[in-house]
Amino acid sequence: MSNEAPPSYETQSLRDFAEVIRGRRTINLYLQTPVPRELVREAIEAATWAPNHHVTEPWHFYLLGSETIERCLDLCYEIVTAKKAPDAGKFKREQWSEKPGWLVVTCRRSDDDLLQREDYAACAAALQNLMLYLWKAGIGSKWTTGDITRDSRFFDIVGIDESEEVVVGMLWYGYPKITPAQKRKGLDEVLSELP
Repeated sequence: MSNEAPPSYETQSLRDFAEVIRGRRTINLYLQTPVPRELVREAIEAATWAPNHHVTEPWHFYLLGSETIERCLDLCYEIVTAKKAPDAGKFKREQWSEKPGWLVVTCRRSDDDLLQREDYAACAAALQNLMLYLWKAGIGSKWTTGDITRDSRFFDIVGIDESEEVVVGMLWYGYPKITPAQKRKGLDEVLSELP
């Protein structure tokens, strides 16, 4: 029998990691400084290490370039104008045009309801991995699932086969202009410890 003490969980690297998790915020306003593409590729690679049942790796990532973004902005304008008014569509298009980086994350569709839920959860975990990696690199993000991500015209623009994939989210990313404050419920409010 070993007399060695168990490893300590009170390490600086663990506290630093917790700060990355606690510090990450949804960012709405970005500087217009381009994010290096290789950094985004590294974040996507890190994202793919998310847990996924039976190693299905159900995700796919679409990194949008300027032409595709422009088409998405036009669609945003059309959707908001049809739902509200041209002024609202113009405002939303201008607001979205200030998002420097665009990434779409999809999940493979399944006829098996349980597998679909497990795969979607895995894709959500992958998106969290990606956002944390970017945050550690000083890049903020916003995960959105608005009307555009359910519009068949969006699928056509991005080149997604709607019969094969569902959009988990569109991720905007860039260097934060403003980082908002945030708080969470205390542990006692969200944890039940059972005997």
